Amino acid sequence: MCGIVGYIGKGETLPILIDSLGKLEYRGYDSAGVAFIDGDELTVVKRKGRLSVLADELTASGRMARGGVHVGVGHTRWATHGAPSDENSHPHLSNSGRIAVVHNGIIENFSELRAYLISLGYVFRSDTDTEVISHLVEHHYTGREKGNLLQSVLETIQEIEGTYALGVVCSDSPDLFVAARKDSPLVIGLGSDGNFIASDIPALLQHTREVIIMEDREVAEIRSNGVRLFDALGHGIQRQPIHIDWDVDAAEKGGYEHFMIKEIHEEPKAVRDTISPRIRDGRIVLPELPWTREQLEACDMIHIIACGTAYHAGMVGKYLFEHLCRIPVSVDVASEFRYRDPIVTDRSIAIIISQSGETLDTLVAMRVAREKGATCIGIVNVVGSSIAREADHVVYTHAGPEIAVASTKAYNTQLAALYLLPLHAAECMGRLPEDRDRQCVDALLSIPGKLDSVLLEKESIQRFASLHFNAKSIFFIGRGLDYALSMEASLKLKEISYIHSEAYPGGELKHGTIALIEEGTLVVCPMTQPALLDKMLGNVREVKARGATVLGLVSGTSNRPQEVCDALFQLPEVDAMFAPILAVTPAQLFAYYIAVYKGCDVDKPRNLAKSVTVE
Repeated sequence: MCGIVGYIGKGETLPILIDSLGKLEYRGYDSAGVAFIDGDELTVVKRKGRLSVLADELTASGRMARGGVHVGVGHTRWATHGAPSDENSHPHLSNSGRIAVVHNGIIENFSELRAYLISLGYVFRSDTDTEVISHLVEHHYTGREKGNLLQSVLETIQEIEGTYALGVVCSDSPDLFVAARKDSPLVIGLGSDGNFIASDIPALLQHTREVIIMEDREVAEIRSNGVRLFDALGHGIQRQPIHIDWDVDAAEKGGYEHFMIKEIHEEPKAVRDTISPRIRDGRIVLPELPWTREQLEACDMIHIIACGTAYHAGMVGKYLFEHLCRIPVSVDVASEFRYRDPIVTDRSIAIIISQSGETLDTLVAMRVAREKGATCIGIVNVVGSSIAREADHVVYTHAGPEIAVASTKAYNTQLAALYLLPLHAAECMGRLPEDRDRQCVDALLSIPGKLDSVLLEKESIQRFASLHFNAKSIFFIGRGLDYALSMEASLKLKEISYIHSEAYPGGELKHGTIALIEEGTLVVCPMTQPALLDKMLGNVREVKARGATVLGLVSGTSNRPQEVCDALFQLPEVDAMFAPILAVTPAQLFAYYIAVYKGCDVDKPRNLAKSVTVE
């Protein structure tokens, strides 16, 4: 949520800030703004709406083309405190107009701080929690020798409670700006002609590949010729930068109409990149997980903790761990786990799933699990992210940058990791016969090629979507692994098309849900589990009897689904246990084409953000 960028150097700051903010549009936002120092004057320009509104104003005013601006910060805001408006947009100025602040996160004690600052005579112009930061920094800055912006920020972060990533500029100090973070991502980019900050790496790739990932309660003083890093007490920290080897093209559309469809087409490679390095001589090798047979057999519970799409991947993981390893598994929405006083012991394993590695509820839930003694394993896509750093062990997925808000290839790679882990654990425990072990490894290795085959048939999904994009409500029903698939398929549809959609276990239909089925209601039925096919065919007949139109998503050679469904999408034949990682791709395509036909903003759906770094 929200995006921060900052730059100081020889280049022209405003074009750099606008271009970098453009690389963060996928995070979700409702307003944008910049603060920059021109001569000895600090100027803030901010507007409600798309980044293009801000860029057009800067261009029309002549500021974008005028030289001489070499330091500034920028922000795209996703509203939490105060409605979207020009006044509530970032950056926020201090009362004197000398200091400007951009902020991601939530300040939990802002009401008390606001009252205190008002008592001192500070005047507030917005409804945001962020404005207290700009006034607090000025409060500590006042009376100090000019240029002590760093110390003022250090004192400010001692007083604020909550989460923050900050960029702070001061007209008295045109040769630097200050950054700070706690529980909200922020990276420093080291360039040849200047230095940067950003809330996500794609904003930097066009300018540098050398980055320093800031950790919690760290503060940085950024100058054009160097960076100094400090802890919250002002003690200096030395940290080596890391090199980012992502292909810049991975963060561009590459000729596709939307990032989402591009990223769906990248799924075969992403899954291959995730599994192939971890299979050697027909066996799964996970050196990042040094667990033993004794540890696994002593495990009293595996807790899978995630949010949203990652939670649905966790539901598949639950089935796999229980089926293959016979270890009990609970799957928790992270925001529920952290508040329900979960039963966790030092014999428990917690698997934490997050694409960004910065999802706040998931990060805090992991800390709860660690405090209770669990061994924590992170499944993340972003190297050096908070979850990756704090987990006991980390299994990286290799999805590469995912720009569209609706997750596709990141979900497939999370599933890939969740096949590797239980298969490896089952092998460690001696629970898989050698021939079955080999079958499973072969089936997993075959998935990327089968995903290629699915994509070749995408036009059949597109045709069906063209007939049903005006649906008012769409239901997904499935059993077993198909129910987990249904939940993700339903979420994908509702988040980008805004069509009401729900997923239900097939057996729950007659417990109330079937009352919602009427003439013309669209029902999507995954049927990839042969053992449950008879039951699912019965469910299809139930909804058909009440007037539903049914799309079947099937694998295997049985002709029976064709007898009861109005349309079918036939998957390549695959071992039933591996169907979810294959079958989710046509579900993603269905959501995509429905949204396209409706004219929705596919990559940036309303009210949503890519990385949820606030509660």
